[in-house]
Parts: sequence; C-alpha cells; structure tokens
Amino acid sequence: MILTIYYLVMRKKLLLINPVNRLLNFFKIGHTVNLGTRFQPIGLGIVAALTPDNWDVEIIDENFEPFVYKDADLVGFTAFTATATRAYRIAALYRKENIPTVIGGIHVSIMPEEASQYIDTVVIGEAESVWPKAIADFEKGKMKKFYHGERLDLKGMPKPRRELLHPDYLFGSIETSRGCPMDCEFCSVPVFYGHRYRQRPVEEILDELEAIPQKKIFFTDDNFIGYGRRAQEHAIALFKGMIERNMKKEWFCQVSMNIAENEKVLEYAAKAGCRMVFIGVEAEDTAALEDINKMLNLQIKMENYKKIFRRINEYGISVCGAFMYGMDSDTRELARRRTSYMLSSVDAVQITYLTPLPGTRLFEKVLKEKRLIYTNFPHDWEHYTMAEVTHRPLSMSAEELQEVRYDVIPRLYNYPSIWLRFFKTLFTTRRLAAALWAYIFNINYRNATIRSIKLMLKK
Repeated sequence: MILTIYYLVMRKKLLLINPVNRLLNFFKIGHTVNLGTRFQPIGLGIVAALTPDNWDVEIIDENFEPFVYKDADLVGFTAFTATATRAYRIAALYRKENIPTVIGGIHVSIMPEEASQYIDTVVIGEAESVWPKAIADFEKGKMKKFYHGERLDLKGMPKPRRELLHPDYLFGSIETSRGCPMDCEFCSVPVFYGHRYRQRPVEEILDELEAIPQKKIFFTDDNFIGYGRRAQEHAIALFKGMIERNMKKEWFCQVSMNIAENEKVLEYAAKAGCRMVFIGVEAEDTAALEDINKMLNLQIKMENYKKIFRRINEYGISVCGAFMYGMDSDTRELARRRTSYMLSSVDAVQITYLTPLPGTRLFEKVLKEKRLIYTNFPHDWEHYTMAEVTHRPLSMSAEELQEVRYDVIPRLYNYPSIWLRFFKTLFTTRRLAAALWAYIFNINYRNATIRSIKLMLKK
C-alpha cells in the first residue's frame, strides 16, 4: 500500500500540444482540411520517447480535436511560425494556473526572446541532446529559461512513441535525414538543421518503418534523396532493404531535381513503393529563381525540367510540383505563364505565395525595406501560412498578387483539368496507383485552396 501511494505521488504528467493555426485548422480551411494532408507531429513523439518512465505523457493534437484544458505538471508545445501565436495563447492558460510551460521547434529557435515572453522555457535547436537534462532540471525545481540543443549524429536517434499519436492519421511519418547544403533565400531549414546533410543508418530506418502501422508513409525529410553519390547509395540501400523485408508500403517524399541523376534510385524507389515525389520547382522562370537563390534548379537548364519529370514518370512515379507566386520579378503575365507551365508539366500542383519567414535572408531583406504587410508580432505570425500575401513584391502590388491566386485557381483545380492530368499521369506512368495519388492530392489542394479563398474574401 505504501509503495503504491509512493508510486502515484512520484508520477508526473507531461502534456504535449500540437497547435494548429486558426486560419488553417480543419474546422475552417487549409491543408489540414483533408485527412490525406494531415501529417503526424513526430517531434512530439520523440520528446515523449525521451521522457523518463516516471512520467505519464499525453499528446493533444489540434489536427483532429480542438484544445480542451487538461491538468498537467508540465506542458510542452511545438510550433512553426504560423502556429506560434496559437501556442502562446494556449500557454497563457497554463501560466495563469502556475503550471510550467516549455516550447521547441523551428520558429522559437529563431525567435527565442519572443517566445520567452509567453513560455517559461524555450528549447533552441534539436531537442534530443537537451530534453533529458531539461526534465531532470524540472524535477529538481531548477528548469532553465533556455536550453540550446546540439546537432547530433543521427545514429541511435530515438523512435517516436507512436502509440501516443492520433490513430486517424492516414500517413505514418518518418524522418531519415536532417540538414541542407543549399542556400535558398526563403528557406529556414538550414538555419535550424544546419547546412551539413546528416543521415540515419539504413537498418535503423528499416526497423522503425516496420513498426509503423500505417501502410502509407510520408518521409518528412526536406530532401529525402540528398546530395551526391554517397547519399544516392544510402537511398538505394534503404529501398533494397524495404524490398527484401517485403514491407509493402506505399509512400511519397520531398526531393530535389537531382533525383533523376541516378536512374537506379528511381528504379528501386518504385520497386519499394514510391508512388509520388514532391519537388520544389518554385518557378519555370530564371529571373524568379535568381530572386530566391534557388541554385540547384538554376543549374539545370529550364528546357530539361519536363524531361526530368517524364523520366520520373517512366518509373511509375508521379510528380507533385510546388510552385510559388510573388518573387520580385513576377508580373501578372509571368504568373499566367507559370500557371500554364504547371498544367503542362507536373501531375499534381501545390501553389503558395513566397512567404518571408523569420531567420531567412528574405525576411531580413523585406523587413529592412519595409515591405512586410503584417508586422504586429507575435499576433501577426498567424498570417504567415504561405496561403496569404505577407509582403509587397517589386513588380506588382500586394493586391494584384492576391488576385493572381484567384485567377489561377479555376485553371489549376477545375475538375476537367484535374481529370485531364489524371489520364495524362496514367498514360505516362502506366501505373494506376501513381495516377490516383496525383489525383487525390490535386483534389485535396483544390479543397484547401478554395476554402482559404472563401475565408480571405470574408475578412
């Protein structure tokens, strides 16, 4: 009896919260409006895995349910720029009750002083190296205001506690690498993860993949294939391992144009279950790519883009191209031309506005030039969703840029256009699965984009 009471007294409760931007949540609009476009907060799963056994851990995920206050000894948050405001608001409820709060993620790692005004403890950088120390300090009543994580080797990386993640995710998510040697002006990934490309051991990835219950997988890496021959060999070894273990997973990943350099990568990716690759094309125009320093794409001749897409298709894999509007050289005519290019080149399309995120050179530039539209921070971070114009480009007004999206949506996402691309993908890939994946993603983007526009028009 005494031991039981002691056990109950000694146990503590950690509540981890995945906040969702109120302008992008599944009750209103955005990429979380469809089950197929919600992705697991595996960072919180990793934090849970690093938490000692004398703690009970629960995850509240606003991708599926709105936040409801629950008691806890410690409350943790993760946040992107667009969700930071929401995290701060929820944290205020716990601070009012004198319950300690802690936050990590890319936004607060770049804006730690801002976050510390609303959250008791800020984890800067990657959490794996500091979370055990932070928890130990909490148990001693000496939790610090800031913890600075190191960029560790990924060997032995903890596996997320997937049983704590919401069971309704269609896609299981897994991370196999971190870092990016590229230097795109708009991207905050190298600021957080560094320029050195780090990869996990193949066998550790395979073991974790086998433990994921979902049959559909999203590889969360910013560039799954990586850069150079060694990274390609790593990818091929992973794909061969998936085939040898007979995993029968279907999956997609984010890659760069260089995926087509080694056709063995494409061959084994397809055999291992790859159905679609997501490529940051951004633009078909040299000036626009120069505006954002998209060097890898600039190194490839523009006329070769479609050849790369078709080469990927030849291996039964569809291509989802990510494109942007709002570079300084963009005009309405160039935007129309970009839309036509999308329709003739890729199988599925994601469109966003070029968005200056904190920590990037783009943000510093437009801030210095007083071209940001929303500057009442942290409240205005909720506008930085990539679905809303947040700065004034040089070659058109913000209003004109906003109207561009309204003009192109009917062309990109009308049903005849989506069906035409479905049949084109079916013809070029000769794989029904690849065509269906592209079709479903087009439908998801259609739903998300139309709902976002409806909300913008109501504002």
